[in-house]
Amino acid sequence: KKQNINLQSEIEEGASLAEADQEKLQWVLMQLVENAIKFSPQGGNVCLSARNEGTKIRICVSDEGIGIPDDQFQKIFDAFYQVDGSSTRKFGGTGMGLSLVKRILSLHKTEIQVSSKEKHGSEFTFLLQKPV
Repeated sequence: KKQNINLQSEIEEGASLAEADQEKLQWVLMQLVENAIKFSPQGGNVCLSARNEGTKIRICVSDEGIGIPDDQFQKIFDAFYQVDGSSTRKFGGTGMGLSLVKRILSLHKTEIQVSSKEKHGSEFTFLLQKPV
């Protein structure tokens, strides 16, 4: 509310059930959405989407935030790593969130993908198996 962020959800019919640990997946989604909000400008948009993709569901969290420099993509998943690690950094946090997100998704036999452009936002995506 403080940042006047517009939160959107786009869930396709049939894309709301996946084979996953519900508690852990909710935590993953909250981490991704909280990061998207944290790094978005006043009045920005954050979107959580779920789309059918054959026997899988594609989950995506996107924002219009500060983006991630190309050379930082893989480092952001390292424990305690932050793109701006200076003592005067604008954004708080421990740098553990994305590391744990990656680990939890790995236990779900999927990988998180990130695409980003500095000053234009980021998109975090992963696939989950649909129930049989």
